[in-house]
Amino acid sequence: MLVSLRRGYAHLVTSGAQLLLLFVGLKLESRNGWLICLTIMAAISILAWLSALNRLRTIRDTPTSRIASAAQGYVELIGRGHSFGEPLISKLRVLPCLWYRYRVERRDSEKDWNTIDSGESFDSFILRDETGDCVVDPEQAEILTQHRDQWHEGDYRYTEWKLIEHDNLYVIGQFRTQGGSNLEFNTREELNALLAEWKKDMPALLKRFDLDNNGTLDMREWMLARSAAKREVSKMMREAQAQADINIISRPREGELFLISNLDAAKLSRRFLLWSWAHLVIFFGALSGIGWVLQSTKF
Repeated sequence: MLVSLRRGYAHLVTSGAQLLLLFVGLKLESRNGWLICLTIMAAISILAWLSALNRLRTIRDTPTSRIASAAQGYVELIGRGHSFGEPLISKLRVLPCLWYRYRVERRDSEKDWNTIDSGESFDSFILRDETGDCVVDPEQAEILTQHRDQWHEGDYRYTEWKLIEHDNLYVIGQFRTQGGSNLEFNTREELNALLAEWKKDMPALLKRFDLDNNGTLDMREWMLARSAAKREVSKMMREAQAQADINIISRPREGELFLISNLDAAKLSRRFLLWSWAHLVIFFGALSGIGWVLQSTKF
């Protein structure tokens, strides 16, 4: 069973809110109650339609990039998921995974389920294709996964969703490369910072550069100190530039879709297309219901 785990209002619009409002309307059995419930249903459904349509267009319009040649910015990547060293262990099933989310519910006297505990992991993992590796930071991602376990123990219901090792993953988000080739190194700032650090330990600074041992640094001695600091900064820059590049994909700054899934792009497109049509049907159904209520109360 596929489960969609979202952030913000996008979770609300696919969480069964419309059905709940329909049930409330039946319970109220009043003209005003029906009008309020149907109006809220219509508003939620149009938001849900726009949300699904935006996701559909984003997935269809964003070409797939290779990790080694991906441009800096908003990209779509496809590869296999791998953990960093020791795999993450899921909360409830205690199984190795890349990511998990869990929910613990308890049934009350009215047979309703109330959430008493929930959470998810935010550990990064690796996405790998045939050209290279990319670190995936799943924090604040919208996640669609097919791996779902649910079981009951007495009055408790346990649900756990996971992404597991070697899953084929689809990821769309903000891509950036950190490391030597993309290093922004401000030599002047680094030099000033290093000299300021040396000045904090004046005895050591005088011991190194006070050639005439008079307890102060004259212009010539200070120039020697600056030259030594420049050599140190140059060494730091070479070492930093020698470090391997690290590719990272994470939440976009401008609020674009950040999606991780073990479904491929074609299946995701079909699913969002189905959701967009379903919410559009509910929207027009709610409008028809509002019209029927208004018409029936005239007589």
